[in-house]
Amino acid sequence: MATSQPDNPYRDLDEQIARLMKCQPLPEESVKALCEKAKEILVQEINVQPVRCPVTVCGDIHGQFQDLLELFKIGGNSPDTNYLFMGDYVDRGYHSVETVTLLVALKVRYRDRITILRGNHESRQITQVYGFYDECLRKYGNADVWKYFTDLFDYLPLTGLVEGKIFCLHGGLSPTLDTLDHIRGLDRVQEVPHEGPMCDLLWSDPDDRGGWGISPRGAGYTFGQDISEQFNHTNGLDLISRAHQLVMEGYNWSHDQNVVTVFSAPNYCYRCGNLAAIMEVSEGMAKSFQKFEPAPRRGEPEVSRRTPDYFL
Repeated sequence: MATSQPDNPYRDLDEQIARLMKCQPLPEESVKALCEKAKEILVQEINVQPVRCPVTVCGDIHGQFQDLLELFKIGGNSPDTNYLFMGDYVDRGYHSVETVTLLVALKVRYRDRITILRGNHESRQITQVYGFYDECLRKYGNADVWKYFTDLFDYLPLTGLVEGKIFCLHGGLSPTLDTLDHIRGLDRVQEVPHEGPMCDLLWSDPDDRGGWGISPRGAGYTFGQDISEQFNHTNGLDLISRAHQLVMEGYNWSHDQNVVTVFSAPNYCYRCGNLAAIMEVSEGMAKSFQKFEPAPRRGEPEVSRRTPDYFL
């Protein structure tokens, strides 16, 4: 007599992921349950979350769901490829709900294969201005799903550390954080503060000028090559990998290759004309970059690669 196969304990979750891959939002109750499961996983992760290689490191997505699918097409599907996402899943794009729900669902399904860090847009205040809050209201008729996700965002790790050598985070460094141990000691389970070390990690940018500078963003700081070199030396790092800034070629080296910026939203805001990129780190810690263009969209006009005036 043939024995019956045991039920797949992830069957419902697999069905949800299949639905999300078609850009179909989940029912509100399913989102609530998913966020609760994700919280249980994320609360066990630390502020400097260790990550094994091989891993593919990704920058901003910003609700550009079709381009996230293009990223998976280029880099490989989860869990066949290990991923580390450096924040900014929501706002600006048309499909923040589906984008962040899919990434959270993949985290719950394959917790050791995907790392999702916090970006400056994973915040209650920012999402009320740049689109995610309004999208939740439009798609669900109330703000409950927005609340489930923004409560979950408080639990996202602030940074990741690939094999002790590549320090990954959304924004940049802080004048009050000299070591990784200082970062490990932060209380991250809160709304992103307007200032201070946690804010700096999500908002700061590298700069051509040395030392610390006032950020034109109004939050965080700018930091020079002397700062990144000292931070890497003090902490035994080879590289700081971060996102947060539009770069026209998808990635950009700075500070004599002490810092790399990776941006994974092609044709950002559907008008900037930039390429996107992902950084693949091999088992031997070799780094390579894959660039990609936006996924084809019906009825969307072709956009020139010219840099918009407001970025000049």
